[in-house]
Amino acid sequence: MQELDAIQLNFSKDSLFLLNIILGLVMFGVALDLTVHDFRRLIRAPLAPIIGLVSQFLVLPALSFGLIQILDLRPSLALGVLLVAACPGGNISNFIAHLAKGSTALSVSMTALSTAIAIFMTPFNITFWARLDPGTSKLLTELSVDPLELFGTVVMLLGIPLVLGMWIHHKYPATAHKLRKPFRIFSLIFFGGFVLAALGANWDHFMKYIGAVFGLVLVHNALAITMGYTASFLARLEEQDRRAVSIEVGIQNSGLGLTLIFTFFNGNGGMALVAAWWGIWHIVAGMTLAMFWARFPPKGQSVN
Repeated sequence: MQELDAIQLNFSKDSLFLLNIILGLVMFGVALDLTVHDFRRLIRAPLAPIIGLVSQFLVLPALSFGLIQILDLRPSLALGVLLVAACPGGNISNFIAHLAKGSTALSVSMTALSTAIAIFMTPFNITFWARLDPGTSKLLTELSVDPLELFGTVVMLLGIPLVLGMWIHHKYPATAHKLRKPFRIFSLIFFGGFVLAALGANWDHFMKYIGAVFGLVLVHNALAITMGYTASFLARLEEQDRRAVSIEVGIQNSGLGLTLIFTFFNGNGGMALVAAWWGIWHIVAGMTLAMFWARFPPKGQSVN
């Protein structure tokens, strides 16, 4: 298992450039759905999004750090867990929240705000928590990760597509309406195809180490979903808000995670396997949970 810290996946600069484009398109597609009103809604009814965002950016990274201490993980796997936990919610969370009879409006608003906050919080959480563990701190130092450079990359990947998409929605709403659905469908298809192609190019590594990441990602993802729901329950949010928050916390932007891994961590194999498998598993777990919840809609909602 020790060689897992040292392996590098087969991933070219052209592949990284393509991944950056896909991620930018995904975020642009999300932003086409957003207006300033979505952010104002959070000000008028702040409790639910505050619970979600605190869970996303403060509690989940802390619990993830505790998890890697309990499991005594290899540094590359531990850093992969911390990096995934530092990413904002993924845009597919909006679709899953809707399917689960959760509050779609809350989910969309949280995705928007978490994406904006991630510009600052993702670099902070990665470097802060990684430096607290001797193994991940050493790996971080060896790879010479510059927090300011990391911040700049996150701004490019998230901030610019977010602002551009919201601007088009504001200035050209009819165009945004026409682009919204195709961008969402095609970006998800392209990203899914990219992940599968990357796994195929590194199939030997994947098959050799899947046992090391399968259970880890399952436990980590279950922890995130459960923690989001528990925090919402303790805050006495309505059931549809609880579902939206738990899904938003449990569905991470693994595409951003993979981009950061190949940009700043030299495609470290352990980290990339964690992020790539998370990208597959959180959809499986999220859709399964959503289909279960859809059978038991909150009061006032119908099954269909």
